[in-house]
Amino acid sequence: MTQILDQSDLTDRAARLVEAARRAGADAADAVCVRGVSLSVEVRLGKTEETGRAEGDDFTLRVFVGRRTANVSANVVSDPAELAERAVAMARVAPEDPYAGLADAGRLATSFPDLDVLDAAIPSAAEMTEMALATEDAARAVDGVTNSGGASAGWSLGGLVLATSGGFTGSYLTSRFSLSASAIAGSGTAMERDYEAEVKVHRADLSDPATIGRKAGERAVRRLNPTQFATMKGTVVFDPRVATSLLGSLAGATNGAAIARKTSFLRDRMGERIFAPGIRVTDDPHRLRGLASRPFDGEGVAPEAFDLIADGVLQRWFLDSATARELGLETNGHAARGGGNPSPGSTNLTLQPGPQSPEELIRAVGEGLYVTEMIGHGANLITGDYSRGAAGFAIRGGELAEPVSEITVAGHLRDIFLNLTPASDLTYRFALSAPTVAVEGLTIAGR
Repeated sequence: MTQILDQSDLTDRAARLVEAARRAGADAADAVCVRGVSLSVEVRLGKTEETGRAEGDDFTLRVFVGRRTANVSANVVSDPAELAERAVAMARVAPEDPYAGLADAGRLATSFPDLDVLDAAIPSAAEMTEMALATEDAARAVDGVTNSGGASAGWSLGGLVLATSGGFTGSYLTSRFSLSASAIAGSGTAMERDYEAEVKVHRADLSDPATIGRKAGERAVRRLNPTQFATMKGTVVFDPRVATSLLGSLAGATNGAAIARKTSFLRDRMGERIFAPGIRVTDDPHRLRGLASRPFDGEGVAPEAFDLIADGVLQRWFLDSATARELGLETNGHAARGGGNPSPGSTNLTLQPGPQSPEELIRAVGEGLYVTEMIGHGANLITGDYSRGAAGFAIRGGELAEPVSEITVAGHLRDIFLNLTPASDLTYRFALSAPTVAVEGLTIAGR
């Protein structure tokens, strides 16, 4: 099993692909191998429903002939020359792309920081099953829980090997451990469901199964007997697990590819205030044990940590080399890479916390809505229009009150960002991290 931690053979094969491409007539080339290994266990009502394991290495060779480019992918590379010749032949008949090309040599990473993103302990299916069963047991033990939606435990390794004709060679592996549970409370037409989930780079950082399961059960019970909220315009407080969706909309709207295509409502707002003064949003590809941390990006560029938003002002786009050239800028090392061409994207994107606790933030709202679940994908990043189904709790007298459901929350992302206030309860749960946030002036459509 431990041989999957050794990527030296993959590195050699990627380098041979690049050399074969040069011999076949490519002006430049790079080869990437994405390694994926995973183990997952699903349980329900105390029994194992499914155990799955997957393992594979995917190679992609990208070649450049002048400003023409092509990609060829394979799971097994038995003949590098044949694959390279096919890629070069495809590139020669491809349309020209004035922005195509490898990353500038001066931007390539020359050292690889230790980001502690690999837990080398490989769990067994029996261990994963034990964790999943303990998580579900804790959820089912909560008073008021009447059924189980199941629990799951997962482990995976994701690796990237990159070799380029410009002389760059690098590789890294990251691990993931996940644990989740879904609980059902009530009966008949009055049943409610909720969940809890965690993903960590290191197994030791996961909460214990009893904590995760108990949270899932307690959340389901709290949602029993919901009412509809009266239609109004007011303040909506987003629980941290749904506040990250607002951060995701910001990431999409500041993606350099969307800016180049003119498909972002923020395309003309660089250097302008789009959040309230004091708001800071950071992207840090070097965070220790971060779920999206990496020593180099999908082009071999040393990734930059930066403020996307500083004091409420938009500072940067997420850029890879091709997008940066199209916009007349320089890459900031945010090229993501699977198979195919690199594309820009965020890494560990974080809305930094504010000074108020969640309780203080809710108390200041007085009357409003606390959202714990969002439904649908109603954020239009071209226009900025925002409309999503929601469920959660009424806020009355500055306190959380009865559960509510069948609600729509609507507004415009421009106004949402500008009227957003973060609380102090930031935790790094996922690659997108946000504390509790309050947003004034949203339309809450209920009965």
